[in-house]
Amino acid sequence: MLIAGLTGGIASGKSTVSGFLKEAGAVIVDADKIARHVVQKGQPAWQKIVDVFGSSILLPDGEIDRSLLGDIIFHDPEQKQALNRIVHPEVFSENATRLREIEKNQPDAIVILDVPLLIESGMDVGLSEIIVVYIPESLQIQRLMHRDALTPARALARIGSQMPIEEKKKRATLLIDNSGSLEDTRKQTLRIYRLLKDSLTQQGIS
Repeated sequence: MLIAGLTGGIASGKSTVSGFLKEAGAVIVDADKIARHVVQKGQPAWQKIVDVFGSSILLPDGEIDRSLLGDIIFHDPEQKQALNRIVHPEVFSENATRLREIEKNQPDAIVILDVPLLIESGMDVGLSEIIVVYIPESLQIQRLMHRDALTPARALARIGSQMPIEEKKKRATLLIDNSGSLEDTRKQTLRIYRLLKDSLTQQGIS
């Protein structure tokens, strides 16, 4: 089994690249899906979040209003850190469980850890490769405003809450530039998948 991390800035196109990798045959472990699961009503993180942020962040059905919570943490670094201290350990634990299952059932798998905060959370440590999906910040702002119907100020606040995309670019061992056409991004992604397959094969030989 080979484990690579996939990350990028908000609206950089990471989900698109993840989809291409899945189509090519990779096993995707999606941290966003795990995070949505661990904060559902009845999960341990749910009560901790309500204790810290109050019941005003809840929807009528008792689930957490992710949009409202997002607005809170994107404008308050301390609140963001408080949320991360609750959610990250739960995500780490569930992530480890899923990796053990994959290793048991698919020992020859190319596993992609699809994690928006891969580097910030420390989940990049020990990975075979770090794949960063990159676009310039100016294009990131445009795409985020269009995708989420945000004002420039709200888009900048969300982008500013993350590690700068240029810094993530420096940490990449494999880079996908998503500022061009969708077909160009697909070709870059498939080329990287073939590199990962070759690397896994070489590990088997050695």
